[in-house]
Amino acid sequence: MVRRSLQASLTGIQQAKRAFALKGWTQENLAGEVNLKTRQPIWRFFTGRPVERHIFLEICSVLDLNWREIADNPPAEFSDPGERAQASVLVIDALVQKVRSQRREKIQDQCGILQLLDISRPVGIDDIYIDVNILEEIPSLQLFEMSNLQNLNPEEFDRIGIGEVSQQQISGIQAVETYSKLRVLGKPGVGKTTFLQHLAIECNNGAFAANQVPIFITLRNFAEECRRNGEFSLLNYIRQEFHRSGISDPSVIETLLLAGRVLLLLDGMDEVLNQHSNAVLGEIRRFSEKYHKNRFVASCRTAAQKLRLRGFTDVEIAPFTQEQIIAFVQKWFVVFTKTNTQGGLAQSQEFIKKLDLPENWQFRQLIVTPIFLHLACWVFHGQEKFPAKRTEFYKQGLDLLLGKWDEAKGVERDEVYQGFLLPQKLKLLSQIAAVTFEQGQYFFEQRVIEQYISDYIQNLSEMTIDAEELQLKSEGALKAIEAQHGLLAERARGIFSFSYLAFQEYFTARKIVASHNLEALEQALGGLVSHITDPHWREIFLLTASMLRSADSLMQLMKQQIDALVAQDPYLQEFLSWASQKSRTAPTAPKDATVRAFYLALSRTPHVAAHFALACTLDQGMFLDAALDNLLLGSAIDHSQDFAYAYACGDALSNILGIVLDAGLQKSLQQLRDQLPNSHQNGEKFQAWWRANSSAWVEQLKMTITNYRNIHHHWQFSPEQQQVLQRYYDANQLLLDCLNSNCEVTAAIRQEIEATLLLPQKELEDREWQ
Repeated sequence: MVRRSLQASLTGIQQAKRAFALKGWTQENLAGEVNLKTRQPIWRFFTGRPVERHIFLEICSVLDLNWREIADNPPAEFSDPGERAQASVLVIDALVQKVRSQRREKIQDQCGILQLLDISRPVGIDDIYIDVNILEEIPSLQLFEMSNLQNLNPEEFDRIGIGEVSQQQISGIQAVETYSKLRVLGKPGVGKTTFLQHLAIECNNGAFAANQVPIFITLRNFAEECRRNGEFSLLNYIRQEFHRSGISDPSVIETLLLAGRVLLLLDGMDEVLNQHSNAVLGEIRRFSEKYHKNRFVASCRTAAQKLRLRGFTDVEIAPFTQEQIIAFVQKWFVVFTKTNTQGGLAQSQEFIKKLDLPENWQFRQLIVTPIFLHLACWVFHGQEKFPAKRTEFYKQGLDLLLGKWDEAKGVERDEVYQGFLLPQKLKLLSQIAAVTFEQGQYFFEQRVIEQYISDYIQNLSEMTIDAEELQLKSEGALKAIEAQHGLLAERARGIFSFSYLAFQEYFTARKIVASHNLEALEQALGGLVSHITDPHWREIFLLTASMLRSADSLMQLMKQQIDALVAQDPYLQEFLSWASQKSRTAPTAPKDATVRAFYLALSRTPHVAAHFALACTLDQGMFLDAALDNLLLGSAIDHSQDFAYAYACGDALSNILGIVLDAGLQKSLQQLRDQLPNSHQNGEKFQAWWRANSSAWVEQLKMTITNYRNIHHHWQFSPEQQQVLQRYYDANQLLLDCLNSNCEVTAAIRQEIEATLLLPQKELEDREWQ
């Protein structure tokens, strides 16, 4: 039976004391490194007394000693398999702790800080990091019929990954714990690298995988190093990393790998140049299969997922939830606000408050990834508001995706569309966006989008390009737009869309504004205004108006198109004439257009708050008309038995008499009020009177209101006219929104449009003649 204890020989004691002196520790320090509660076993070790075998082995390991050289009469082997296994585990445990200690500073330096875009100083990862959520089902691998996708409304885009993600999510840590070989996919700027860095720091601090050694490798650096050495070997690369951390024994890493004690984090599979990608992927496959006991986490852009890794489970980082957005914003402003923590939290609350305003819904659509959320915080921090022109924010976001993000990370991409300068890339994307949006396509098949790209490439070339070469170029360009820039995304197999609807709208507007001459611009604007009643084009109008150097022509074209909607209907023209006449009776304050908008809304039933949006300012006369019209709502119905209505009429008339200024109307309404018996003194008498006289009384009330206030004309619109009126109203609202969108419009044009809103055709022609 092999002894359960070991003791040091005289020469072993001397060798151990020299190693101990080099460490500069006390015996208490050494006891702590070996996880002992007392230093007595350490004293026994250095005095040559017997020490439990596993403690003896751990002391030797911590002191970098070969236990066989230290022990007195060491056994040839451990005969008991259980004891051998226990001793082996203890030795590995000690080795793990030792390597973790030696590598701690390196991992902290490599992964513990972030350098955010346009921020001059680094920030600690724990100060800004927000736990990510993971989608176990990847949207781009789903199978959808194109016809089904084209029938989706923008509100339903969450089903295929454009809008809010509704599928079940798990935490990032849970995904890593569940799958020993994991590949984390995501769009550019979604936080893939930061997630891997966070894992390394958590492991480094013992909060996650405390029995493993974290190793973080940037794959583009690995590929470049291997290219210089002529050999793609992860094992040798890690040995070099260990050597830089003072671990000179080349067998240490393999010992850890064979024992399954490594957390290997491989960042940026998509950042490796094409000529090296096969070699790198092949090495990762071989390495992960040989050392399969370890935990592997790789990151890659979703568009490059075709770079398959055998045995790895693919998951995707989910967009930020509302809770994650709030948590990120709070951390961001606390870190970067120059005041104190309370000041940062106050500014973050102001950010969230303004973000939730209806006019900022486009920002909410974009800031579900860290890269855009950081950009929004940075802009808000400098201006204390969101940009009045969203186009500026979109432009900054596109600058990030089209190069600035890779430049900041030092990533060199393959130049797949050779000769394409940035303006040409923007022009290509604008062409794709405009054509697809014009056709009402939010989704397009791969072959269709490749054909658009082929046509564009052919038009750039002065020579005819071979069909096969052209196909290869278009495939490469599509891959680059998807993988490198993240502007196009594969939503289902072979079906693409813009990664954000906001970008498709922005590029469509950009195509209109970038027309090469005045004639082409007028033609493009004419095409745009033909969509003035289509709600899907609303954002295109607003973006185009804000991007034009002068929006005068667009505003005038919109006004002409709006007036033409009702120009050919005599009854609608009569309706507009009545509203115009009423506007001229308003004594003071509101603009004529505001008054016209009010009476157009008042004449439509049922009354809806949205109908009054164009007329948000009321004078006393308009308020009176609203009260009188409300009094007569439902008067076409027989109310002879409805005594609640009768009581309400009496109370309403009493209130209305208090705001009537016209003496004749005051007298007539008072006479009507006096006809009503006092309901509070004799309820039965009142009800009997109402049954006998209600119809005649209500008709007399209608005539009085019509004669004095010229309202309640019983406009009867057909269903088609109702639809035309709604489109006419919405288009006028859009025109006003464009005028108020900080677009460049001369004062004369602005005044003319505001003065002629909602006028009938005859008055418009009279003004033009004058």
